[in-house]
Amino acid sequence: MPSRSDDPVGAALAHAATLIAQDVRALAAANPVVLIDGRSGAGKTTLAAELAASWPLAGRVQLIALDSLYPGWDGLDAGVDRALEWILRPHGRGMLGTWRRWDWERETEAESHAVDPSLGVIVEGSGILTAATAGLGDVRVWVESAEDRRKARALARDGDAYRPHWDRWAAQERRHVERDDPRTLTTRIIEIP
Repeated sequence: MPSRSDDPVGAALAHAATLIAQDVRALAAANPVVLIDGRSGAGKTTLAAELAASWPLAGRVQLIALDSLYPGWDGLDAGVDRALEWILRPHGRGMLGTWRRWDWERETEAESHAVDPSLGVIVEGSGILTAATAGLGDVRVWVESAEDRRKARALARDGDAYRPHWDRWAAQERRHVERDDPRTLTTRIIEIP
């Protein structure tokens, strides 16, 4: 098994998770909200999983991927709206939230999941940093990586299931970046090789 020093992406993500954990600890909040945005293949999911595994506060953290909320390949904006209504606003009011998983194979909503307002939440996914969501996120992260590297990682991960949809998904991400300027909404920007 290669060491972290042999894997610059893994090392960068591990370092980023450490920095974000410090940000969370500095908040002195029992139930912080961490929002992790970036374009496809940037490393959001791995970063979120590393952060969840090293969560610096007592108790568990709830990790929610927007991939579970997007209603299909044209649903970037709708997935963010769902996260706002079903997760972030209820959590911010101290109320139980409930979100429905999107079943990609059946192209319909599936089972419901509860979000405990007394616990921290990590929401990761393309599009999550907007003017509407930023005020509900205590730590707001943008993950940046070059397009050629992102595309290679995303297609290596998801292969033929993603390949025919890359361009249409990338167009939605471009609109999000142009419209919402998520880098300006962050508390931390992470550069991934």
